[in-house]
Amino acid sequence: MAPSLLYPATQLPPASALALSQQAPAVLRSSPATVSSSPLSALFSAPEKPELWIKYENLILSCLRTGDDQAAHQCLERLVARFGNGNERVQALRGLVKEAEAQDDSALEEVLKEYEQILAENDTNIPIAKRRIALLRSMGRVSDAASALVQLLEFSPTDAEAWSELSDIYLSQGLYPQAIYAMEEVLLLAPNAWNIHARLGELQFMAATAPGVAGGSYQKYMAEAIKRFARSVELCDDYLRGYYGLKLVCKTLLSGGSNKTAKQTDDEFAIPDTRNTERLNELATAKLSEIVRHSTARDQGWRGYDEAEIAAARQLLSDDVAASSAIER
Repeated sequence: MAPSLLYPATQLPPASALALSQQAPAVLRSSPATVSSSPLSALFSAPEKPELWIKYENLILSCLRTGDDQAAHQCLERLVARFGNGNERVQALRGLVKEAEAQDDSALEEVLKEYEQILAENDTNIPIAKRRIALLRSMGRVSDAASALVQLLEFSPTDAEAWSELSDIYLSQGLYPQAIYAMEEVLLLAPNAWNIHARLGELQFMAATAPGVAGGSYQKYMAEAIKRFARSVELCDDYLRGYYGLKLVCKTLLSGGSNKTAKQTDDEFAIPDTRNTERLNELATAKLSEIVRHSTARDQGWRGYDEAEIAAARQLLSDDVAASSAIER
């Protein structure tokens, strides 16, 4: 079944994006080419539905990913006809289309100049500011992108998307404390988001296992990683990434990673003892096995997991079996 056009298309796998883009001809044929913005038009025509414009935006994203530039332009033209060239979201979508069609760096530089010109006239244009940041990063100007993000967050400190992007930029540069700080800001804005808890746990684990980490920092990072992964599965019982991370941290500790731990003097960052770590590992193993088994069998209620994540979980479980067999021999 193809994904719905009413849901964000940015994180879809390639096959799903292709399925969405293939709906473009049907959507364009069944929808009016122009819709008047006049309130009087509602007296003589069917009421306007906001879902139509959401479909057009998602179609633009999917069509650009699959190379259907013609359909993307048709969707963009209808958005322009309805909302005008000055609409901020329309400006960002137009810029995105130009970025996708750019053939070289010089063309991307031209798009960047257009963004900067728009921001010079209106520095509160958030969609264009974000497109400029994304373009800077794609062009390899990571430091400029990070600086622009910091400026954006000074203006809009409650933008969870911007904090998340800043965390990812810091991570790409190996700046784990900064990446963790930025992701903690996301968590403050969305305290019950289980995926953010798990992502923070992943950052904590990467920081703990980075070369040269001190014993005290290792203890703090590993303790926090366990807390975050445990909280993610508490909020979402069948969350694969949460159980995967929890098992990975426990496995590292049980295999000798705890030897790096300094004397535990701070209860806030205390790593669970061996017995509790083993119990957490057993819980994560059982749940991962259940998810992999049901997902592989395509059982009702267990579909929708990412295939790459299922493969990674299967490999982690297989490594455990192989290690147990080696010890028995």
